Amino acid sequence: MKPLEIILANAARSDRKIVLSEGEDPRVVAAAIEAAKQNVARIVLVGNRETVARELALSGGQNLDRIEVHDPKETLHHSEMSAAYHELRKHKGVTLEAASAAILNPHVYAALLVKLGYADGTLGGATTTTAEIVRNAIQVIGTAADAKMVSSFFLMLLCKDHHEKKGALVFSDAGLVIDPSASEMAEIAHASAASLVQLTGETPKVAMLSFSTRGSAAGDKVSKVVEATAILRKMAPDMIVDGELQFDAAFVPDVATAKAPGSTVGGSANVFIFPNLDTGNVAYKIAQRIGGAVAIGPILQGLAQPANDLSRGCTAEDILHMIAVTAAQC
Repeated sequence: MKPLEIILANAARSDRKIVLSEGEDPRVVAAAIEAAKQNVARIVLVGNRETVARELALSGGQNLDRIEVHDPKETLHHSEMSAAYHELRKHKGVTLEAASAAILNPHVYAALLVKLGYADGTLGGATTTTAEIVRNAIQVIGTAADAKMVSSFFLMLLCKDHHEKKGALVFSDAGLVIDPSASEMAEIAHASAASLVQLTGETPKVAMLSFSTRGSAAGDKVSKVVEATAILRKMAPDMIVDGELQFDAAFVPDVATAKAPGSTVGGSANVFIFPNLDTGNVAYKIAQRIGGAVAIGPILQGLAQPANDLSRGCTAEDILHMIAVTAAQC
């Protein structure tokens, strides 16, 4: 079974309720309908009730019983949500009156549905910046008890005929953390390895990436990756990890033999940890646009409950895949 099929099947088995905070967007509505038809998840579309109903009718999804429409202006949970948001944000000077107004924001409303147990995960960003989606997720849902930070990854699927290697890869962080320290890079790697297991069941083989392999270059940027690798090995002594490695030494066995003989990864890495957002973001887009990989993400990790971001250039199919991922994370 292909990785995407595994994720879709896992999502269907879990029968989770996922909130889509941009329920008026035609792409979001199309994805919601497909998710409901394939039993990927139960869906809540957030937005103006009339607008969402019109979009559903245009797409033939008005009678699907696995789709709910929530208009924040009409919510029956207004008092509960206002009180909860006030409690979460009063240390920042948010009054109860301001909290009552804030829950009309569909992204805040969606996150509160998850926080209060009315849904299992949330997804937004088709028309909204990553900064707003992540900010609401952290402020409302919060970080996981065992997480020191929130980071992101892209699930890269190699499934085309021209891909000599096929399967799922994790690229992290390629969407959120701009310039992680060595300890943060190790935390990102640890979380990314767990995310690969969660979504695919595969054993992670982690490559800590650099422009240097085994001391072929020197400098502060290389030293950071070397230090991050050492920290990760202490954090997870049983994890398969190597660094610092150039991408080819991490991905191509013959190159690994030549550049990094004896590497525990051996040119078969499936989790790639980038030293900064510049390299990670550029790499995933090259792999997607030139290499033909399917890129799913950015997927957030480190939150107490699933909340994910969409690219503003996403398609309905992209959103469907992210619904499945969010459900599988629950």
